[in-house]
Amino acid sequence: MSSWKNHPYHLVDYSPWPILGSLGAMVLLSGLIKWFHFYNNDLLFIGLLITLLIMYQWWRDIIRESTFQGLHTFNVTMGLRWGMILFITSEVFFFISFFWGFFHSSLSPSIEMGMLWPPKNIYPFNPMEIPLLNTLLLLTSGLTVTWAHHSLMENNFKQSTQSLILTVLLGLYFTTLQGYEYIEAPFTIADSVYGSSFFMATGFHGLHVIIGTTFLFVCLIRHLFNHFSPIHHFGFEAAAWYWHFVDVVWLFLYISIYWWGS
Repeated sequence: MSSWKNHPYHLVDYSPWPILGSLGAMVLLSGLIKWFHFYNNDLLFIGLLITLLIMYQWWRDIIRESTFQGLHTFNVTMGLRWGMILFITSEVFFFISFFWGFFHSSLSPSIEMGMLWPPKNIYPFNPMEIPLLNTLLLLTSGLTVTWAHHSLMENNFKQSTQSLILTVLLGLYFTTLQGYEYIEAPFTIADSVYGSSFFMATGFHGLHVIIGTTFLFVCLIRHLFNHFSPIHHFGFEAAAWYWHFVDVVWLFLYISIYWWGS
């Protein structure tokens, strides 16, 4: 294939990863069904391993295309920016559905719930304890990721590294505290609509924190390998946008579910 072209767009080469990724996802979900019905998680772990290996190799190729082959031109990065904006918009609506369900149940509790919110015998978390600490952690991580972005734009390698390490550590600390909170929870996902609303909303947010932390950790490794420049670092910028989205969702979760809902 000729490397010469007379347009600024990126026409990708043939790749095995989309079809193999689809097969990996099929094995993963088949394993999930097998685990639910037969309490056997062998296929689930095989599917997870295949999916992780495909993800690693597919994203490795994208990093090569953008960093070493120079295929991510201005037009291509603009397409990536709009793709990330639309993806975050879809995530906003995903969380709106959980908030909608929560407020539907809490503002007008049905007679089946005893017309109470929280329902009887549900003891919610004290919003002034771990939830408040987690709020401070995420707000601080929002500051450190912005510090990393500005350091990157000013070509300050040392401060970019320090602030990114801090952001990743804060994300890990948040996940650890949320895991501890789940272990100590006096109710479960099976305890009425309160338990379902609480664990679905905070659980999916926790999953997004894990994804965002991984995203930023990959950016940290790429930064240490000098993949970013002050004018060409959209991979990091996308991670920062995603992290700010996670921050904002947590503020709504804290105010509505932990504080107002308790």
